[in-house]
Amino acid sequence: MQDFLEFRSISKGYPGVQALADISLGVRKGCVHGLMGENGAGKSTLIRILSGDQAADEGQILIDGVVQNYRSVRDAFDAGVIVIHQELQLVPELTVAENLWLGRFPGKAGVINRREMISVVKQKLVEIGIDIDPSDKVASLSIGARQMVEIAKAIMADARVIALDEPTSSLSSRESEILFALIEKLKSQGIVILYVSHRLDEIFRLCDSMTVLRDGKLAAHHPHIADVTREQIISEMVGREIKNIWGWRDRPKGEVRLDVKDLSGHKLPIPISFSVRQGEILGFFGLIGAGRSEMSRLVYGADTRSQGKVTVDGQAVAADSPPHSIRAGIVLCPEDRKFDGIIQGRNIEENISISSRRHFSPFGVLKPKKEAELAETFIAKLRVRTPSRQQDIINLSGGNQQKVILARWLSEQGVKVLIIDEPTRGIDVGAKAEIYEILYELAAQGMAIVVISSELPEIMGISDRILVMCEGRVAVDVERPDFNEHRILAAALPDVSNASELPTQQVQAR
Repeated sequence: MQDFLEFRSISKGYPGVQALADISLGVRKGCVHGLMGENGAGKSTLIRILSGDQAADEGQILIDGVVQNYRSVRDAFDAGVIVIHQELQLVPELTVAENLWLGRFPGKAGVINRREMISVVKQKLVEIGIDIDPSDKVASLSIGARQMVEIAKAIMADARVIALDEPTSSLSSRESEILFALIEKLKSQGIVILYVSHRLDEIFRLCDSMTVLRDGKLAAHHPHIADVTREQIISEMVGREIKNIWGWRDRPKGEVRLDVKDLSGHKLPIPISFSVRQGEILGFFGLIGAGRSEMSRLVYGADTRSQGKVTVDGQAVAADSPPHSIRAGIVLCPEDRKFDGIIQGRNIEENISISSRRHFSPFGVLKPKKEAELAETFIAKLRVRTPSRQQDIINLSGGNQQKVILARWLSEQGVKVLIIDEPTRGIDVGAKAEIYEILYELAAQGMAIVVISSELPEIMGISDRILVMCEGRVAVDVERPDFNEHRILAAALPDVSNASELPTQQVQAR
């Protein structure tokens, strides 16, 4: 069968970086094709070229045998190509119907026919099995529902090719299942789906074929997913064998470093208490909405406390003040790297030095040489992959952006407590292992580390102890020897009242 979507000898370079080199691959009609590779492997560049957002230096894209000559995203859209990015492209203050019709509202003489607009959307949502009110504002929807709206937008545009970039990175398990069912329906309609993900279980569940990119080159192409193993894919991605991605090892624990007593706030009304010792990695697990991120923001002082006390090494930390928290030794790597972590429009050097400038810039006088030395030190120490410290941080992969945020806080003097929320979301296998190694090294130096993650294998793999949150409260506190996948997951579910009564079969943390 002839490939419906073809990439022929695609190459793309940027100053100092060859993002893609002679990439050729094809996808048959009605197939889900997985696209994998470490961050920086070239996946995003290939998708941007497919969407018309960027032009290839060399090569061609063919759809149904016809060479495409995109000059803009609109040209790709008209050809039936829709890319659904990890950061969704919706207008929050518009309704679902308005978002789906954006740029082509029905009507005459500039008057929008709202009755037709809502009627058509309602019918289309029913056809594809999405239970959303067309009159609802997008801002009121969950992340999962917004993802469905993006897919509905693609279907209404008569998409022939849909690319999904890390579509489940912010979805709950239930929302992911709805998405998977919708993908199967689109596949049965003959639509080509490019599925970009770091989650191997999703690749094996959904995809018919797959391609692995590494360093901008084609590392492997598998026409039949059944013919390849997980270990083989990981080896192809990183260029080496990774037998134990978690790499956990025991280490001495000291006195209590962070102590939280009866802490609550507007978004976390039930008081929470916990402590973390020197050298300990405490994991927080729970479903989306369980209150984990809200807890971290209260501890850090980013949100206003209703009550409670936070101490570091026995010293009280002023409430509702990140600067005071930083001076007390508490730092936070937030869940949303793009909007709350990196400083967009600035280079790597500035992103690293922005917090610690006060230590070497008395009276506000900047010292460029000192900033450059600091940046170079941490770029080397954390193995940040970049052609230059002057590279705009937005051009880095997710894993390297996370390393830069870590570098910012590690360059701060006197850090005692590191809170890191979703440390490896959207990050490839190789970079994950590097991030974990950094956390282990910091813990070995006596830092108290709080890790928040939605991935149960990850939280079991790297934590010394796990607190499971459910509906804003701590459901269970589990020490590493007692880690049990069934018990932890059950405790996170609102409909399970007593997780301690569940079977205690041990599940080895990988």
